[in-house]
Amino acid sequence: MTDRRRISIFGATGSIGQNTLDLVAREPDRFEVVALTGGRNAAQLAADARRFGASLAVTAFEDALPDLRAALDGSGIEAAAGEAALVEAARRPADLVMSAIVGAAGLAPGLAALETGASLALANKESMVCAGPLVMATAEAHGGRVIPVDSEHSAVFQALLGEDIACVERVIITASGGAFRDWPLEKLAEATPAEAATHPNWDMGQRITIDSASMFNKALELIETKEFFGFAPSQIEAVVHPESMIHALVGFCDGGLMAHVGPPDMRHAIGFALNYPARRPVPVERIDLAKLATLTFRPADETRWPALRIAREVMETGGLSGAVFNAAKERALDAFIDGRIGFLDMPRIVERVLDRVSAKGGLNIDVITLDKVLEADHLARRLADEEIG
Repeated sequence: MTDRRRISIFGATGSIGQNTLDLVAREPDRFEVVALTGGRNAAQLAADARRFGASLAVTAFEDALPDLRAALDGSGIEAAAGEAALVEAARRPADLVMSAIVGAAGLAPGLAALETGASLALANKESMVCAGPLVMATAEAHGGRVIPVDSEHSAVFQALLGEDIACVERVIITASGGAFRDWPLEKLAEATPAEAATHPNWDMGQRITIDSASMFNKALELIETKEFFGFAPSQIEAVVHPESMIHALVGFCDGGLMAHVGPPDMRHAIGFALNYPARRPVPVERIDLAKLATLTFRPADETRWPALRIAREVMETGGLSGAVFNAAKERALDAFIDGRIGFLDMPRIVERVLDRVSAKGGLNIDVITLDKVLEADHLARRLADEEIG
């Protein structure tokens, strides 16, 4: 096959990146890997670059570059490190760039990829939360496309295919409820990082599992839904769905609900993005509805999970509030993991930082730029550290 799709994978050593490579390896004649990036796991990054014949491997950390170069010695694969190298890698010609870098660090490479006209498979929700209007405007200006890889937003995207978006009344994204969905409210103040990092459904990384317990992960996804699809905040809902089989539902003006049902396996959303607009076989579990038997739903209580209420305020405010929200959340999460604050202190700190920036008039701006987003990010982190201190 000569018409191979050129892809670059940012965050290749993480879960999304490894699942992407798993799918690429199953159809090697369909994909050409251009560049891979990762963090400190230089051995894994180099091994994958060799295996898939990438021309470039980039680590985000300068001090990991010697190890990466040593692991690539004799391969002919170029090695680089640092933020500028990530952006340069994103500018390499590719048809599709998978953006799976965690946090605001994924924004600049994602924008650089879109500026080349490439499609951006976006697993980095922070990019949309911090700078959704900038991401979508960049895609439109350069003829690129943003394809969501978060399972909830991929589900909404798929439910909207062929539909008139003006006929949508509401969008419902689901949440597992995390570690504390069955805890009494009065016990939450005593929750430890170890307890928050134990998910009732599956094994994830520490940070994402704690974000699930606090619902900050779902709060980010509410904001992302608004920025990605342009829905009003009043149209966007969250519901707790412990079985995690329905990822999102779209409600239409005729009263019908279109639900996306699938196993909790990220390879479905990744495979959809890799092959869009076509569908191709993906090696995920096929659901046996008779065996599944029951699907349950609960309200997403904003008293139990104040992050959801704060996210609604962020959606209403717009501007740089998403960037401030995300940065303050990151610092509050760091402090909780380190044992410096309690579980319920995280939303309080985020809300306090938003109030302080708002009081300075630093949230409402008409034009969002990368520099403004990074400035807001740095300010919010500094203010969050003050609140924590």
